[in-house]
Formats: sequence, C-alpha cells, structure tokens
Amino acid sequence: MRVTVVRRTAVAASAVCLGLLATACSGSSDEENKSSGKEAARSEKPAAAEGGAKTLTAAELEKAVLAQGDVKGHKIEKASVADTLTADQITVDKSECEPLAHAMTGAKLGEPAAAVSRQATQEPAEQQKDLSIEDMTEEELQEQLAQNFNLTSTLVGLASYEGKGAEEAVASLRSAAKTCSGGFTVAAQGEKTKITKVEEIKVPGGQEVVGWSLTADLEEGDTMPTKLAVVRKDGTLARFVAVNFGGLMEGKDFPLPTAVIDAQVAKLG
Repeated sequence: MRVTVVRRTAVAASAVCLGLLATACSGSSDEENKSSGKEAARSEKPAAAEGGAKTLTAAELEKAVLAQGDVKGHKIEKASVADTLTADQITVDKSECEPLAHAMTGAKLGEPAAAVSRQATQEPAEQQKDLSIEDMTEEELQEQLAQNFNLTSTLVGLASYEGKGAEEAVASLRSAAKTCSGGFTVAAQGEKTKITKVEEIKVPGGQEVVGWSLTADLEEGDTMPTKLAVVRKDGTLARFVAVNFGGLMEGKDFPLPTAVIDAQVAKLG
C-alpha cells in the first residue's frame, strides 16, 4: 500500500465514520428538541407504559442520560449538529432493513414519547505528537494513524415509549437483523453506505438486550465495523452506536464500549 493509498483510506474512513456519527447526532438532536418541546406542554403526570411502568418525560431522561464524569476516560457532551435528520431522509434499498438503518444513523425507532442524546468519546491515554507525513515510511504512517485514531466514539441515546412501543422497537430490530444479515445499502443526507454483513454480538445488562456488528465496505477493499447495541428497561430504550478509526487503520475490529454501556444502564436504574 502506497502512502497516497493510506491517506485515501484514512480520508474515506473518516468520511464514513463522521457521516454515521453526524447523521446519528443530528437525528437524535432533532428528536430531542422536538420531544422536549412536546413534553413541556404536557401534564406533569406521564403516561404509563405496558405493565404499569412510567413513561419517562424528556426532563427525566435528561437526568438519566450520561453526563461528564460518569465514564472514566471519556468525554461526554451533548450530541448536536446544525442539520436535522428524520426517518424520511433515510433511504434503504431493502425496506425490511429500515429499522437497522434508522438505528445505526440515529433516527427515531418507532414513535418515542421523548428522547435525548449524548456523545461519549474515548480520550487518549497521552498526548500524541503531531504527524509529519512526508518524513514517514508507509508502515510508520499507518502505525501512527492507528495510534492517533485508536479511540472509540459512541452515540448514546435514551428514548421513552408508551404502551408496548419499546418492546415493538426491539422486535423490529431483531427481525431486520435476521432478514438483513447479508447486508443492505443505506443513504443518509446524500451519503451512501453499503453494509455487507450484520453479525449478532453479546451486550451486557438490561431486561432485554440486542446488539450487532455491522460491516461497511470502503474504498480500496477496506472495511469498517460499526457497533450497535440497544438495551431495554421497561418502556425506555438505551441505544449505542460506536465507531473506531484506529481499528480500521490496523485492519482490525474493536471491542464494544462496555464501560459506556454499563454506566448508562446503571444510571438508568
């Protein structure tokens, strides 16, 4: 692989990862703002979810979502971008794969009563030195890129549902993952991503837990994994979408951000 190819791979990886995170952030922020407005106009007595569990309001979700200091070695901040994204702005070549496409891009799953989101970004163990690309060999460049980008960024979203909404959302994901295990193509805000494989992964915590690793095709034959996990507690869903640049540069997979998931599940109660 020549230096130019390494550079192009890095740029392609960044574009895809940032595209997924940006659309995820924008979708969640849009839902969050709309939901917050609706909740402010509602009665202080929230509706009940299936089985008598309370449907959390936007204000209650704000208290339950991760905050700075909740996860060691991670920066937690509100997920927000200028653009907005809704489910109708996402197109999928296979309609049965829409729940997975919506989940991985941060668009709403089903019809939540309220939603909030945060971005949890792993912090580097130590300050990395500036890159001097022209002075590096191909191997040194690839190694340095992997070290500097070996950080996992996770979009964390909480959404509350009335009735069986949360259970139905999880069921739709299970069905989509089974049907679309061979892949699908999703387009969000003009950017197409080809998912070639959907594999189930083990996720900790919660009354009901589902998780998958979705592999996307990139230029030059490279691939990029995205981790998707959803944890249900009564009528509330905690969703996690994680990407890692360094894993791509090294041609390796990356572990599920269990510290982030554990902290959020624990805070949800």
